[in-house]
Amino acid sequence: MAEEVGGDGCGWMPNVVDFQDFLPVMAEKLGGENFMAELCNGFRLLADEAAGAITFGSLKKNAAFLGLQNMTDDELSAMIKEGDFDGDGQLNEREFCILMVRMSPTMMAEAEEWLDQALAEELNDVIGEDQSERFPFLRV
Repeated sequence: MAEEVGGDGCGWMPNVVDFQDFLPVMAEKLGGENFMAELCNGFRLLADEAAGAITFGSLKKNAAFLGLQNMTDDELSAMIKEGDFDGDGQLNEREFCILMVRMSPTMMAEAEEWLDQALAEELNDVIGEDQSERFPFLRV
């Protein structure tokens, strides 16, 4: 799997794998259910067991493991805030998984395409196929 994300297209891979390039390949190889299970495993590796969430402290403790050892406390806090949808100052499993997908431009583009298609199909169902002739931009 790793050689598929090589920077030169020939299988060469730099010492550090860019998460944004690697995540879509991982998702494709594992399939949806297994991919989500791996994200959840990643969450458990980073989470504070007592809190059941990724806290500032657990992220700071694992920063070197993630290659983030040079990040400041403010930068680490900003990472938590980026994914903290409920405002509790930490990342639960759902927030972590959403954040990981959001960090991948490729996966976000695919999600946007799926959403566009689903909305167009729903709109066709609502207005009917006969009306879609009047509005060709709404066709799926």
